Amino acid sequence: MKLLLKKKRFLLSLFLLLILAAGFCIPARYEMPVRGADSKSYSDQSFWFYPWGKSITHKGVDIFAKKGTDVVAASSGLVIFSGQKERGGNAVVILGPGWKFHYYAHLDQIHTRSLRFVSHGERIGTVGNTGNAAGKPPHLHYSIARMIPLPWKADDSRQGWKKMFYENPIPRLAQSEKGAE
Repeated sequence: MKLLLKKKRFLLSLFLLLILAAGFCIPARYEMPVRGADSKSYSDQSFWFYPWGKSITHKGVDIFAKKGTDVVAASSGLVIFSGQKERGGNAVVILGPGWKFHYYAHLDQIHTRSLRFVSHGERIGTVGNTGNAAGKPPHLHYSIARMIPLPWKADDSRQGWKKMFYENPIPRLAQSEKGAE
């Protein structure tokens, strides 16, 4: 009986390890999440900008556009949240390749639902100024967070230890813009 239980635990552990590995093997293709936006639509200095309100540092990039402009999935994945957040307002979170969470906030409208797969480039909402962006120019707050931290990314900047959990999306945006040319 104990041997059978050990075998089941081993097989379950192996299965979970294979799922984890598979998440890193899925190819990631990135796209600009705001239709028609380019490098002039955001500041390349905005990632990890300090000081930044209640969150202390800005852990993403704000892409400015007219209210109602389409927001698309920057990468394929599973929508794990679609709804209201206090600071983010109307927001969507997508679990994408490499076990990374793609966070889209301040949306005017949401055009997707939770527990649904989306393809990169698929419309998920529209640019707005909800949450703590109320009264500010319409924009999309886009950030990428890692499920599995990379400790060597941490540094001694303000909240620098959190950098192990975040990826700077700006190089991905620049790369997607070059690919669109």
